[in-house]
Amino acid sequence: MRGILKVILLIIVVLVVAAAAGFFYLTRGLEAGAKVRVNGIDPTSKSDGTYEGTYNAGRWTNKVAVTVKGRKITDIKIIKDVTIAKSEISDALFKSVIKAQNTTVDTVSSATVTSKAYLKAIENALSK
Repeated sequence: MRGILKVILLIIVVLVVAAAAGFFYLTRGLEAGAKVRVNGIDPTSKSDGTYEGTYNAGRWTNKVAVTVKGRKITDIKIIKDVTIAKSEISDALFKSVIKAQNTTVDTVSSATVTSKAYLKAIENALSK
């Protein structure tokens, strides 16, 4: 009986440690990411082509390819996505950037840090 209790206690301890580690991983960098400043871009200064940009910040690290044609952003593709990716976030954000022709767009509701991570990668691609 004591052996079973020890095993149960060990399982509980392992689960608590795993949950704490997961929580730390998911929230580490969240506050700093929310404060990231996204600067505007000027696609009219770019020649036609595809430009790659990255943003490195833990689970929000990503890499994008931004296509410019006729001095306008025409497409944005993800090369390496954030750790917890949701296509509805990137799709909505990329449509906004293409419509505005700038990275100074509103972030997607409930995905501020992820939105800023994508926007910084786009900014980095076009500011080279």
